[in-house]
Amino acid sequence: MLFKRRKTYFVLLALFLLAHVAVVLLPFGDIKGTALCLLPPFVAISLALVSKEVYSSLLFGTLSGAALMHADATLFNFLPQAIVTMVGGNGNKIGLLDVLSDTWNMGILVFLVQIGIFVELINNSGVRAAFSNFAARHVKSRRSAQLTTLLLGCIFFIDDYFNCLTVGTIMRPITDSQKVSRAKLAYLIDSTGAPVCMLMPISSWVAAVSGYIESENVNGIDLFFRQIPFNYYCILTILMVAIIAFLNFDFGTMFAHEYNAQIKNDIFSSEERPYAEVERSQNRAHGSFVDLIIPIVVLVSSTLTSIIYTGGFFSTALSFENFLNAFANADASRGLAISSVITISFTMCYLRFRKILSLDSLMKAIPNGIKHMAVPLSILVLAWVFGSVIRYGLGTNEFFATMLGSAENFKKFLPAMIFLVSVVLAFATGTSWGTISVLAPIAVAVFSFDANETLCVIALSAVCAGAVCGDHASPISDTSIMASTGAQCSLMDHIVTQLPYVLTVVVVSFFSFVLAGFVQNAFVCLFMSMVMMVAILVAIKAVNSIWHFGHYAEIQEIKSQK
Repeated sequence: MLFKRRKTYFVLLALFLLAHVAVVLLPFGDIKGTALCLLPPFVAISLALVSKEVYSSLLFGTLSGAALMHADATLFNFLPQAIVTMVGGNGNKIGLLDVLSDTWNMGILVFLVQIGIFVELINNSGVRAAFSNFAARHVKSRRSAQLTTLLLGCIFFIDDYFNCLTVGTIMRPITDSQKVSRAKLAYLIDSTGAPVCMLMPISSWVAAVSGYIESENVNGIDLFFRQIPFNYYCILTILMVAIIAFLNFDFGTMFAHEYNAQIKNDIFSSEERPYAEVERSQNRAHGSFVDLIIPIVVLVSSTLTSIIYTGGFFSTALSFENFLNAFANADASRGLAISSVITISFTMCYLRFRKILSLDSLMKAIPNGIKHMAVPLSILVLAWVFGSVIRYGLGTNEFFATMLGSAENFKKFLPAMIFLVSVVLAFATGTSWGTISVLAPIAVAVFSFDANETLCVIALSAVCAGAVCGDHASPISDTSIMASTGAQCSLMDHIVTQLPYVLTVVVVSFFSFVLAGFVQNAFVCLFMSMVMMVAILVAIKAVNSIWHFGHYAEIQEIKSQK
């Protein structure tokens, strides 16, 4: 099986190399903004799906994009120029050096490093074990473990990065004890990360989305609030998580992972078992449940405070309007970095004051926490470099913008079309915010920036929903990386098992946006979309029960023996 996968991988590499040579030899001209700009995302995603490995896939995808940027060079010169472009440093936002010199990206990296240290401190203090003991008295089943994960995901709504890592850290021991696979935990985390943040009136996403569409004729925050009831993908994703958890069933490749977790006591279901040794080898102190809650409260409150601080809230009169404006003008990356430093400083002082950890243990948590974050940080940086090449170098966003603009004559069908374009763009680039920054102004401009027109609101919601969806499903997405990190499972296991669930919601969301384009009533369309979602899930459960009847019987027998 491994040999066959490697053979397929190298065959694909050879085909892609021939395709790029053909682009150089044939007179294609300037390919920026043309359909050829989709080749690098196709290279990266197809290689990742075949190899189940992300590093080389992102590197080859980036090399593909950089090579296409120099398609007018000679046959023996375009690869060296592509390598120089990948390194960057020219100040054009393309390449490794430019990505790392971006203050937004560095703020996110600082935040993630600090979160890694925070997680290490929490692990070493033993408070997770205390929380597990506390939860064990209340979480008695797989259903309650999954619903608790959903609840925590909805509580930590300020930022999706913060959500993924925090919920994963808290819930891993509980879901493990209830034999919920790590792939299922990653899906639960990912589905309550960005989708929840997009629906909340107070989150880092408000600042991003509203800022992209703010103009003299449009209040960005008002339009963001109005798009929430039409954001079908986010709403239906959360509904789907709740239904699947309550009915306790799975389908697609996720079923195999859950079957192995319940019957074979294998929560990984793959050879790659990230952090498995770390989980067993960590030194546990004897912290209490309160010692977990207090640092989490500090993290949440400092994150909220830091974000509105960067938006200038404390330099204005204290009012709710200024509070919302502060969110709209906030630098979320800088705010997250500030809050993470505050949280780490407080947590270290608190754990030392409580004599839970020694000074030596506190200091050792710093390099260990950074070490544990090395994998997701590496993948995240590679994903950023790849995104910079295809976005700024190849004009992938311009290509999709042209497609969207040509569909203006079909206004009532346009929201559904916008949704699909947004899904594809976010999936190909691995960024929801980048997708929204490009498509949201275009979608709103199609309706002449008329914020009173319901179709304008629906179009914006289609962009936001599609961006979250594509980002949700993409193997090069930062939130997918963070969700797999929070669950401590293989990234490709997470992507492959989650994809059938995402596609199910995509189908319902597409028809919901078609309906919304004609009906244009938020509550009627939302009700109909929820009815469709429930009906499809009930049908899938019925078919799945028949298809896997023997496996379900085996699971029920194990439960009855207990």
